[in-house]
Amino acid sequence: VAIKQVSFQKQPNKEQIVNELLVMRDNKHPNIVNYVDSYLVREKLWIVMEYVDGGPLSAVVKEVRMAEGLMAAVSRE
Repeated sequence: VAIKQVSFQKQPNKEQIVNELLVMRDNKHPNIVNYVDSYLVREKLWIVMEYVDGGPLSAVVKEVRMAEGLMAAVSRE
């Protein structure tokens, strides 16, 4: 698994975070990083997710120059 730590106290819209967690919890798909669970630890929200080797898609898009069509295909997959 991978654990993402979010400073819950610094988030202006806490309802939006809760809604995103509910959507992640209720939607499972083999092409999406799956949500496992979440915990409030002191002031931080720990989001436990399926581990995916290679890092986030946002990092790949920033590091690798791709044509728009290829970027769309990678994002879709």
